Amino acid sequence: MTPIQIPNKLPDVGTTIFAVMTQLAQAHGAINLGQGFPDFDPPLALQQALTQAMVDGRNQYPPEAGILALRQQIALKSERLYGRQVNPDTDITITAGATEALFLAISSAVQAGDEAIVLDPCYDAYVPMLQLQNARVLRVPLRLPDFSVDWQRVRDAVTAKTRLIIVNTPHNPSGAVFSPADWDALAVIIRDRNIVVISDEVYEHLVFDGGAHHSVLRHPELAERSYVLSSLGKTYHCTGWRAGYCIAPPALSAQFHKLHQFTSYSAFGPAQWAFADALARAPEHYLQLPAFYQASRDRFRALLQGSRFKLLDVPGGFFQIVDYSAIRDIDDRSFSEWLVREGGVAAIPLSAFYETPPDARLLRLCFAKRDATLVAAAERLCRL
Repeated sequence: MTPIQIPNKLPDVGTTIFAVMTQLAQAHGAINLGQGFPDFDPPLALQQALTQAMVDGRNQYPPEAGILALRQQIALKSERLYGRQVNPDTDITITAGATEALFLAISSAVQAGDEAIVLDPCYDAYVPMLQLQNARVLRVPLRLPDFSVDWQRVRDAVTAKTRLIIVNTPHNPSGAVFSPADWDALAVIIRDRNIVVISDEVYEHLVFDGGAHHSVLRHPELAERSYVLSSLGKTYHCTGWRAGYCIAPPALSAQFHKLHQFTSYSAFGPAQWAFADALARAPEHYLQLPAFYQASRDRFRALLQGSRFKLLDVPGGFFQIVDYSAIRDIDDRSFSEWLVREGGVAAIPLSAFYETPPDARLLRLCFAKRDATLVAAAERLCRL
């Protein structure tokens, strides 16, 4: 019998580093600070609202764009936080997680032969999704040690074929945040060019030390040509509910909808009603998130003061970048595997986010964990 052969659309892609490290953590009984998810529950009121939605019969397909009540609450939040009026009827789409929103935005924005610019290091889904569209990916490295953008290098990377630039603030993996000057620089680069922006803002509520999240929605010129992605699952500590959304002007949203109706069509219905209720009844939840996660960051950093790790600054997000060069002079993938086996803690090597990693010894650790988890992990890390 002739073996079945099918096209290998992502020949250079294997199992993600997140799955690999999680499996290693489980095999060795390690504390998992690798994958970016909380180990605590969502707010009780949100859980109760989800149950009530199911009891009330909200169990069938919601509208493709999402229930109007949730889209209206997102529009109110966007105006309250960023001063941007978005139309819930035309500008907002609820998706099955921010990852689906990312895939649909990329698929809407580029086609075969187009060029897209990403900032390295970047979330590991960007490049494979672009490759699935047969787009050419150009990576512009961020500057170390603060992971800031060299906008001249971005300008130099733009060609007549550039159709998309993907940015991420607060940044995964580093936690770096954009300033208004960053958005102004990007606006100058793409002005009068046929280029759209995807602004990945899933950590929008996690900016620390009195700083503000400067969403692209605050920049009127860029907002008119941007897909803005966010995550209700990240905001409400329930990543397994797979709930995200995209805000984009009508022309971009129209193309987004065309594709959305042929992927998931709609996101988890009962959760949409629960999120609408939570946003309406308790906006203080997301308003208090910066202080909540800053306390976790500060606690984790204090616990690691007795370790041999060097801690990089964390302006936002829920990851701590650490330099392990004082412990072992080996590559970060090897060190991460050693750390699971010998140290009992799972981390993510920063090289997983790069095409060409720099000559550095850096790991990403997630501090979106309960105090007991952080204490136990820090005790193991301080023994190294």
